Amino acid sequence: MSSIYTLNLTALLALNAALFYTRQKAHPTPPTSTPSPKPNPKPQNASPLQSLLTSPLTPFLTVYTLTMTSDWLQGPYLYPLYTSTHLLSPSSLPPLFTTGFLSGAISGSFIGSLADTHGRKKACLAFCAIYALSCLLTTISPSLPVLFLGRILGGLGTSLLFTVFESFLVSDFKNRGLEGRLGETFGVMSTLNSMVAIASGIGGEWLVAGTGTNKAPFWLAAGVLMVAGGVMKMTWKENYALNGGPDKKSDEEAKEEKSLFKTLSDPKILALGLSTTVFEGSMYLFVFFWAPALQSSSSSSSSSSASGTSLPYGVIFAAFMASTLASSLIFGKITERLPFGSLLLSLLGVSSLCFFLAASNTSSSQFTFWVFCLFEACVGMYFPTMGFLKGKLIDDGVRSQVYGFLRIPLNVFVVVALLVTGRMESDKAFVGVFRVCSGLLLLAAGGFWGLVVRKSGVDVQVE
Repeated sequence: MSSIYTLNLTALLALNAALFYTRQKAHPTPPTSTPSPKPNPKPQNASPLQSLLTSPLTPFLTVYTLTMTSDWLQGPYLYPLYTSTHLLSPSSLPPLFTTGFLSGAISGSFIGSLADTHGRKKACLAFCAIYALSCLLTTISPSLPVLFLGRILGGLGTSLLFTVFESFLVSDFKNRGLEGRLGETFGVMSTLNSMVAIASGIGGEWLVAGTGTNKAPFWLAAGVLMVAGGVMKMTWKENYALNGGPDKKSDEEAKEEKSLFKTLSDPKILALGLSTTVFEGSMYLFVFFWAPALQSSSSSSSSSSASGTSLPYGVIFAAFMASTLASSLIFGKITERLPFGSLLLSLLGVSSLCFFLAASNTSSSQFTFWVFCLFEACVGMYFPTMGFLKGKLIDDGVRSQVYGFLRIPLNVFVVVALLVTGRMESDKAFVGVFRVCSGLLLLAAGGFWGLVVRKSGVDVQVE
């Protein structure tokens, strides 16, 4: 059983190597020259990754890579830490996970406003401290009150991670006059995130094997967050909402800024919010259910049933991340030809098809595996696409607030889904979950097309 997945991973890694080679061949390393005095030079022959890593954006990308490393280090080991190390009963786990999502939903209503008003750099520094403390609380004691506090801080930290960092980046780009490079930058971030996920998965496995404890990845994650905070403190400049901070606009100018309510009632923002809730909510549910889905389809095969072997989850996870990496590598080429609005529509439609196929065919593990890889490829292009569209359509004066509020229905959606599926006794509960996700993704695609592309004519092309 493990050999076929190893071959799948090898094929995906070979595909990524070919894409890297093709990309590098198309953008050969430019000759060394005197640095340009311009704030953000982009060498004519440099690849997107080369130009960004040698630009003033390097401090942001460094911190982003470190923070995502800390997040990926923890993910695979939270469940085994609770069950194998802390010896918690299975009935204790759903309330713990639900607490984290509820914390994210509640904090989404106020962290954006605080970040816009008091500074997004401060909010990013707060994330490093809060998430590091969450890591430590998760490991120091099996006491449920301590673990619940750790999940509350973890939910708050996750809300900060996916709200204020992106707000900081978009605002910084607008201040520098670099809005035309937002799509390219989000594509590079997706590539870096995929590479970090693969490296963290392998490194975390080695760390656990070497130390003999599931706590080690959390300790390392806390250390990485402290390093990220130090780099941020030394290299980042503070930025605020356009009507906040020390450079506040006049009252007359501030009146022209969109209010939070007006922004959230905009049909384009509602369509983005629906797309965010459904796609990212489906992604979180996929994280919970891909393993039982593959296990079920493997058990349905006579050959795998005879072997009685368990699935190589680490190899499969690495294959998913390799799929995400491959799609992020071709993201730039796709957006040169396809507008961002049309790309988001395509991603929602293909993802809906993936969940439909996964729910309809539960007898072939290889078919299910490649369907999941296709969904992960959609994930690799979704985040830079959504990041670009939100950067274009949301006013900077309420950016962090809107980003935070958009995460509230997302977290509520996941909590409700987990509570409902938690009451199901069938070992194929994932079938119903995947069918619902498929339908909702199709609904989100229709809503985005009707409210944004068709009605408003918004179908942003990369500049």
